[in-house]
Amino acid sequence: MFNSLMSAGFTAASVFICLVVSLLCGIAIALTYKAGDRPSRNFLLAVSVLPAIVMLVIMMVNGNIGVGVAVAGSFSLVRFRSLPGKASDIVIIFLAMGIGLITGMGYAVLAVICTVFMCAAFFMLNKAPFLSSSDDYRNLRITIPEDLDYISVFDDIFNKYATDIKLQSAKTVNLGTMYQISYELRLKNEKNEKAMIDELRTRNGNLSIVCGHHAMPATEL
Repeated sequence: MFNSLMSAGFTAASVFICLVVSLLCGIAIALTYKAGDRPSRNFLLAVSVLPAIVMLVIMMVNGNIGVGVAVAGSFSLVRFRSLPGKASDIVIIFLAMGIGLITGMGYAVLAVICTVFMCAAFFMLNKAPFLSSSDDYRNLRITIPEDLDYISVFDDIFNKYATDIKLQSAKTVNLGTMYQISYELRLKNEKNEKAMIDELRTRNGNLSIVCGHHAMPATEL
């Protein structure tokens, strides 16, 4: 496991074995991430080939400081202009790069063992209930007439059905004749969501009410 295939120098067989192992490990990492999340096809493709690319770079450097500096400079020219990813995306990318580093040094068996262990750990932790976020938070958007005082008009209803109520924003709509109020709240009982909405719409004159699960902004990890 701790014997490098490159200890005796580069051979066609050792490079081929490391390349195949890198691709297989990358595919295993991509499939594991796909089983626990819903990434795009492009992201899965990138994760699948990333270990092999890193492996080739590490083999070409092969202890040469000058080549290493040149490679670092070339990587600095790469600009990523996509939207910021989730924390799990970054973890998977680092895992794929780490496996590529291991295979690039010739430790093919160690790369396989690390991939199996880390994929199993990632999958189990992703399914673990104690790491799951609470599902009883809601984003609530209510439209009210301009003559209602949105500061306290729904206090009794919120106190009845929810906790941790936060007023997120208030803006005028329909040429200033109405207000659109956004709240973030936590339901005491998810089964009472419809009852809460029924009471709210009788209070706001049966205008628009939108209630959805709490969504993390794309710019946050």
